[in-house]
Amino acid sequence: MPILFFKKSGNSWICGVSEVPEAQLVCTVCGYNMVGYSPEHCPFCGASKEKFLTSEECSARYSVVETPVTDHVSRLNSTPRLGLEHTAYRIRTHNKTYMIDCPSCFDPDVTGMDTILFTHFHFLGSSNQYREHFSANVWINTADSRFELCKGFPFDRTFEEGFEVDGIEAYHLDGHTPGFTCYFFEDVFFLCDYVFKSMRFNPYGPRDRTIEGGHRIRGLIEGSRLSTVCAVDYVMDFNEWVQGFDRLLDTFTG
Repeated sequence: MPILFFKKSGNSWICGVSEVPEAQLVCTVCGYNMVGYSPEHCPFCGASKEKFLTSEECSARYSVVETPVTDHVSRLNSTPRLGLEHTAYRIRTHNKTYMIDCPSCFDPDVTGMDTILFTHFHFLGSSNQYREHFSANVWINTADSRFELCKGFPFDRTFEEGFEVDGIEAYHLDGHTPGFTCYFFEDVFFLCDYVFKSMRFNPYGPRDRTIEGGHRIRGLIEGSRLSTVCAVDYVMDFNEWVQGFDRLLDTFTG
């Protein structure tokens, strides 16, 4: 995209247009990627621009490590830890590879993916770069695609309701963000940061709608044969997790 610039020549200023796009920047405090613009402060966490790296600098300092969770699911994390650090997950179905959410660091050496599915718009990571490098499709709920934080991130498909694809089931929760979506694959439940490891609902979002989403989760997992919960910064045995989750819901019941 053309960039307008001003350059001093003697006592005069020259105005021109450059075809070189602005660098993609990564906030080392929270991991948010800024695509094609250079703000004074991170639009996600408010950190000053001194905490930013270019994407190239970030890729030189960090890499993405894959750790198995089950035979067909693995977790993806930046190493060393990049800011707040969130976990993305890889799913291998019978014929395709999916990523749920996306690492903040772009690492071209990770195993490729066909589609990136988002739980919500807070963890877009460097999905634009993975999309381009691997010719991947990016899916997100329509309600979350409209936020300013999505600036510079292309989406190939937006959806408003749940769906099923290659054995992955998606359900719209609302709450923490208006488009928040959880996923199920085989015996694994993916809920990102809707519920923290400390068994608290994410406080950022409308409280009543978040609690309602929690009750929807309870209905979805009722009678299921799940074994594992994969979240923003933890992987937990489902039976252990659901005991804590039920206690959390009980505090909002009655």
